[in-house]
Parts: sequence; structure tokens; C-alpha cells
Amino acid sequence: MRQDHTTLNIHTNRQGLFELTKQIKAWVLGTGINTGMLTVFCRHTSASLMIQENADPDVQYDIETFFKQLVREDPSLYTHTNEGPDDMPGHIRSVLTDVSLSIPVIGGAPVLGTWQGVFLYEHRARNHDRQVVLHLMGD
Repeated sequence: MRQDHTTLNIHTNRQGLFELTKQIKAWVLGTGINTGMLTVFCRHTSASLMIQENADPDVQYDIETFFKQLVREDPSLYTHTNEGPDDMPGHIRSVLTDVSLSIPVIGGAPVLGTWQGVFLYEHRARNHDRQVVLHLMGD
């Protein structure tokens, strides 16, 4: 059993989905681990991760629109407001999505469906530098 890990540094400049699939696949291939389990972990409380369709950008748009309606950026709704109107909604959106994903690795590649991609979901409007940790265990 072998292990490897790395950190992806992702600069975000807006709310929205940022695809990480190519970076993740390239790193997994470079580890030389053929079969195992990949953990993808977001080190933040106002950003999250998701596996979602990466073929039609309308899917990403609809997801973002849905979350804006579901979790409104209205400071009158929240007690925690000192970091801006998008901070508390960002925390709530993180609770509703994931900060950690487990993805099987077979044949030296993450096992994703034909239309699946891995995304960092930035919940804040300002520029942020996000860290996503990749940890792979296997043979």
C-alpha cells in the first residue's frame, strides 16, 4: 500500500464553479498508483466541492442560480454579517454541498462517469486563494 498527497492552489475571482478534473487526473497519473481511493478535501468553510456534469455549461448556471434562490444573500436573515453579505450564505451553501469527496482510482485514473467533472464551488464574490488537498492510497 502506497500513499501520496498534494495541494492544489486555486485562485477564484467570483462566485461559481471552477473545474479541477484535468488537474486531478494529471496528478493521479503522475503518482504511479494504479488502484486505490482518492480523497479530495477543500480546506475552507465558504467553498465546497461537487461532482457534476461538465459537458453543458447550462447545468453549472442552473446550479448556481438554484443556490442563489435557496440561500439568499440578505444580511437581515443572519447574525454573522461582519464579513459581508455573501459570507454566511457561503457557510450555509458549504453545509448543503460537500467539502470532501471520495473517488475510486482504477487503471491510474479517477473513476468518473462520461459527463462527470470535479468542481470547486466558490461561495464568495471576492478574490480568494483556495486550497484543495488530494490524498491517494493504493497500489
